[in-house]
Amino acid sequence: MVETVAGDARDLTRARIEQAALELFTGTGFEQVTTDEVADAAGISRRTFFRYFATKADAVWGDFAGHVARLESRLAATDDTQPVMASICAAYVAVNDYAAADLPLLRQRMRLILTEPALQAHSQLRYAAVDRVVAEHVARRAGTTPDALLPRLVATSTRAAATTAFEVWLADGEMTLAVSLHSAFDQLADGFPALRR
Repeated sequence: MVETVAGDARDLTRARIEQAALELFTGTGFEQVTTDEVADAAGISRRTFFRYFATKADAVWGDFAGHVARLESRLAATDDTQPVMASICAAYVAVNDYAAADLPLLRQRMRLILTEPALQAHSQLRYAAVDRVVAEHVARRAGTTPDALLPRLVATSTRAAATTAFEVWLADGEMTLAVSLHSAFDQLADGFPALRR
């Protein structure tokens, strides 16, 4: 019971830091805000900030390692009779199934990640982790290695589809994220059928 309470307190502190960071970065600009300012806004010390995040960019990304782990777990649990592209789409949709109450924060986070130039270098490191787990899944199913052409191509193209789906979802304002992801993956899996007319 004590461990659960401590874990809950850590989760609340982490969420408070993320919220403060996202609000400051959105209002003032990522480059203009210091770690000290984020710590002050969250009501913590600079030292406490660094117990939770190595850099201020990490506060934008939140628990991305957990996100990648959930994607990996979903892919590992797929039925081998399910088509590979369908299994990847289903995993992406499942790990991006957010409660309605979490969507405003997600929108704020994704706008920063997708539009802030200073975060683009950080993006490549995170995307590489996603590509790795998708390539490993494809390699298992195709009987090849993750660094072969097909697994790498599927990994990078499905990530691009997911990123584009997020961009469209942010701009649209009415479409759900799940619909946007499904639409992007359907186009990719079917070889862009809308272009065959």
